[in-house]
This record gives sequence, structure tokens and C-alpha cells, in this order.
Amino acid sequence: MTRTRVLRVDLSAGTAAFETVPEAWRRRYLGGKGLGARYLYDELSPGADPRGPENLLGFMLGPLSGALPGESRYAAVTKSPLTGAFLDSYSGGTFPDRLAGSLPDCLGVLVTGAADEQRALVVGDGEPRLEPAGDLAGADTVETAEAYPDAAVACVGPAGEREVAYATIASDAGDHHAGRGGAGAVMGSKNLKAVVAYADPPEVPDELADLHAEYSDAFAADDTGKWQTAGETLESIDFAAEVGVLPANGWRDTANEIDGIGIEAAAEAAVGREHPDDDVPGGFRVETDDGETVPRGAAPMTLGAGLGMDDFDAVAALGEACDRLGVDVITAGNAVAWAVRAGEVEFGFGDEDGARELIERIARRADGDDLADALAEGVDAAAERYGGDEYVPTVKSMELPAYDPRGALGMALAYATADRGGCHRRARPIEEEVFREDWDTARRVEAVVGAQNARAVLWSLVVDDFAGETLWDDLGAEWLDALGVPHDDLRRVGDRVWTLVRLFNAREGFDREADTLPPQFAEPLPAGEAPAAGRAVDGEAFERLLDAYYAARGWDDRGLPTTERCGALDLPTDAPDRRTDRPRADD
Repeated sequence: MTRTRVLRVDLSAGTAAFETVPEAWRRRYLGGKGLGARYLYDELSPGADPRGPENLLGFMLGPLSGALPGESRYAAVTKSPLTGAFLDSYSGGTFPDRLAGSLPDCLGVLVTGAADEQRALVVGDGEPRLEPAGDLAGADTVETAEAYPDAAVACVGPAGEREVAYATIASDAGDHHAGRGGAGAVMGSKNLKAVVAYADPPEVPDELADLHAEYSDAFAADDTGKWQTAGETLESIDFAAEVGVLPANGWRDTANEIDGIGIEAAAEAAVGREHPDDDVPGGFRVETDDGETVPRGAAPMTLGAGLGMDDFDAVAALGEACDRLGVDVITAGNAVAWAVRAGEVEFGFGDEDGARELIERIARRADGDDLADALAEGVDAAAERYGGDEYVPTVKSMELPAYDPRGALGMALAYATADRGGCHRRARPIEEEVFREDWDTARRVEAVVGAQNARAVLWSLVVDDFAGETLWDDLGAEWLDALGVPHDDLRRVGDRVWTLVRLFNAREGFDREADTLPPQFAEPLPAGEAPAAGRAVDGEAFERLLDAYYAARGWDDRGLPTTERCGALDLPTDAPDRRTDRPRADD
């Protein structure tokens, strides 16, 4: 069935109604990130409080949801309470498939308003409805999922309820998270404890059966597929250590020896794989005192090397704590590291108990706990209150993950221009550039712009990040055509979506001054044998690179899309405070 509608939920009014998405929007933005960005741009006034009832939270699907190979995803789209910028955060597991099955003709759920009491949105077993969820107040992500044993659940834990600025939306009992940027805080501010999907996943349409088999085989044979099968994202920590860009001890050092937390340690600690019956079995499943967890690559990076931990069991336990509390492991690890370096805690690096206790305090945000309250707003907020902004790097107030940009100037550009803040998922030129000496400005700009645009398309289709590599050549056009889904030229769609998000962020006050890196990256990495050893970010070279990036995008020297560029991409050129042509609910 073609997906042509969205479900709009107004928590203040207690209503849920379907409305048709204009065909022009479906052609131009597809779904997922693109369509979510268009709704957010049209409906949110500049300066709106991310935690206020006026903020919109989208659980967005794509036109091919449930049909593509790999693990299904959904996109959580909103205005971030951590950065104040646009946010799209992605999560996999069973929830996206069952949400797609529960709303078979929908491209997502748009949530506005705020309930007086905790509510759960239930779909897939009759008409969509809001139910009381007050008995789940304070429940962690595992306990919340267990309250709906026959359904797939996306929910917030204690961190979301307490509106921690980097709270996650958890699914599959905490195994998967829409993690970065605080979508869980927005959900918590609305008193929406859970979205509960009862229907089975959709069947792959007959028109796509042959394509599905072909692309599944291609992914299994592709280097990315082999890499994911071997170790999923945990392979990334070995890569970062090998090339010398893995920060350790709160960005104070660089880690090279990771025997206790790398892929081999993970395999040794594992009791199984996440999806053992699938062609791509997913992450390693590890036992902890609290149950079982599936550590992703960010956990051994930020909770391991970043906190001076060299024991995979300890890393897994910290990751499990974050997963149950519903807090982003990247920002949580950086927040603890900042507290250690700033001397605001009595424990040091390598102390699992101290780190866990502080993460618990942050997530639960008790009244009168000033340090936890400050850290609950992110590292920038804590540094503004206590000092020490030089300890942990951020871009647009989002803490960087674990690829040090001094190893590759292209990665510095990717971080600085990432639309949701310091994110390594928008573009990862470091994976190639660190081994090359011949990359010039043009090559770096081409790599970053090309990846950002391509991923803007793939995230509008909402595909598996890794299986999506097999769609890179035509960005999914073959699939859309096979299903008869109308669409514009997909490379133009990617440029349009990326530029629309830039318009949203510009309206919130982001321009060239926000596209910067912390000054600590002007200091060279430690000397050694790794490819990135001794490198630093040259400030003048970076500014020239930024100029070239803006020129390639058709933006002015402040980083603002020009009227001409917006017109060429069929984007709004008047930047209104609030547009009035949004679709209305169906009768």
C-alpha cells in the first residue's frame, strides 16, 4: 500500500486524526528526515521552546518502510533541547517494522501538545488511541516494554521523564535508541511515556520481492555487509585506535591499546548475537548483572576509552545502565569525563562505580543535585556554570563522538557543518582520508557534500545505515519506481532536504559562527606510528575549506542559503515565522 498520510496526535486535546500529505511534499521530501523537516519548518515558530507543548515530535517512516533489506529504522524528528537546532535521530529493531504494519498507509506520526498526565499512544489494534500510563511513571525502558508483552514499544526511561537534554527514545527493551540530541526529553516533556505498536510487520510487496532478494545478496557480499556481520559497529573502535584518532580519558589522551574493549574482547564476552537467525545477525549480546545488553560501537569508545576503562564487562554494564535509564551513551560518557577532568567529582578515570553513580544522578536529576542538574543539560551547560569548556569538545553544543578530527581535515569539515551538531554519521571522510596524502580542498568538499546529500535521501527513505550502502548508486530510485512511488530526482532531493534543514537552523540563529571547531584541535595529536600522528587542524586551511563548502552549496559567506538557491530547489524563500498552508486533518 502506498503511504500517503500521517497520524497527527495532539496530546493537549487528547486527539489522534489522520491527514493526507500533499503529493508535492511526498515527491520533494519522500518521508523520514525530509518530510519531518518540512513539517517542522512549517509549523514551528522561531525560538520555540524544545520542551514546550508547541514543539513537534515526529516518529517518521519512509515510503519503503518494511520492504528494504537490513534492519528497519524510524526517524525521530524534532527541535533538540541539547542544541536548539534541528534533530533527526534514528533507531532500529522491531519497533519500526511493527509501527509500519500498524499504520500501513502512513509516513509517520506527528505529536504536538502536552498531556496533563502520562499517556501511551497505542496503534495497530483498532483505532489509534491515547491511554493512561501513570502506573509506569519512573519505570525504566525494560520495565516499560515488559508492560506491553504483545507489542513493540518505543518509550522514555527516567532520563526522558526528567527531561535530560540527551535523553533517548528506547525500543526493544532498551536494545535500540533514537539516541543523540534529546528526542527523549521532548517526548518526556509531552508526558508521552510510550508509543505501542501491536500489528505485525508488513509483508514485502510482490513488486519488490525480486529486488529484495537481489539487494539482500548484494549486501551480504559487500564489504560493509561482511563488516557488519563480523562485528557490527564495534569494529569502529578498532579502526579508530589503529589510525590514531581514538580519544581517551576525556579527550586528554589518544588510545592505541584497546585489547580489553575492542572487537575481540566483545566477541569473547558475548553470549550470542542480536538476530542469530538473520543473514546479518546484528550486535553482540552480552550478559550483565542487570540482564542482557547489546553494546554498540559508541559504548566502548565513550564509556570505554573515553573513561579510561579497559574491561569490556565494565563497559557493557555502563552501557546497560544508560540503556535502561534512557540516556545517550556518547553524551553521558563525555559528561562523566568532563566532570573528572574539571575536578567536580572525587573519582577518577577507570572507576566504573563512580561513573555509574554519576550517570544515575544525571538521569534521575534529583532536586538539589546541582552538578547532576548542570550535566543533564550537556557539557556546554556544565562548563558555563563551572568552567572548563576546554576539556570536552562540542559543535553546536553536541559532544563529539570518538573520531578526532585532527586526523583528517575533511572530518573537521563534516563535524562543523553537521546539521544536528557534532555528529559523525552525516559524513565520514576520515575512513578514507586518513590513509591519503593527496586530498585537496575540492576532494574534501566533494566527499562531505556528497555524503551529506546522499544520506539526506537515504534517511528520508529511512533505510538501514549499513544496508543503505547498496543503494548508494541510485539512492533507491529503482525501488521507488518498482513500487510506483512518485519522486523528484533523488540527488536533488538530498540537496533540497539538507538545505531546508539549514534554513530551519538559520532561523534559529545558526550561521558561520556555529560552524566551528573547539580550539583544542589546533594542538597536534601525539607523535607515533599511526597515520594521524602529529596532525592538527590548521585554522586558516579550515576557513578556506568552509568557504569552498558554502560555495559548493550555493550559500553565502555566512553560511546562509541564498534566495536564488532556495528558488532553484523549490524551497521557501520568505522564511516566514509560521506558514499557513499545512495540510488539515482528513474528514
